Amino acid sequence: MSIYVGNLSYDVTQEDLSEVFKEYGSVKRVQLPTDRETGRPRGFGFVEMDSEAEEEAAITALDGAEWMGRDMKVNKAKPREDRRSGGGYNNRRGGGGRY
Repeated sequence: MSIYVGNLSYDVTQEDLSEVFKEYGSVKRVQLPTDRETGRPRGFGFVEMDSEAEEEAAITALDGAEWMGRDMKVNKAKPREDRRSGGGYNNRRGGGGRY
């Protein structure tokens, strides 16, 4: 399981986020996605901890807490959706249309 952490300052580093979550248990991994074009942080991240109990404690304590001038949004991360599936403009499967 993973924890979603949103509404982060753009100045936050992986080390900063890890330090905050270490108060609630052992941090396995921290990810801060960056924008493909600018390379800047996107204002959210993901934290993985050793146990579900540690993750629950961190979520309860940190959701809505102010950190670096912002109120953090902290909750269980939802599974990532596969963006390649689904009916987009270039999806030619099904429908029986002519090309």
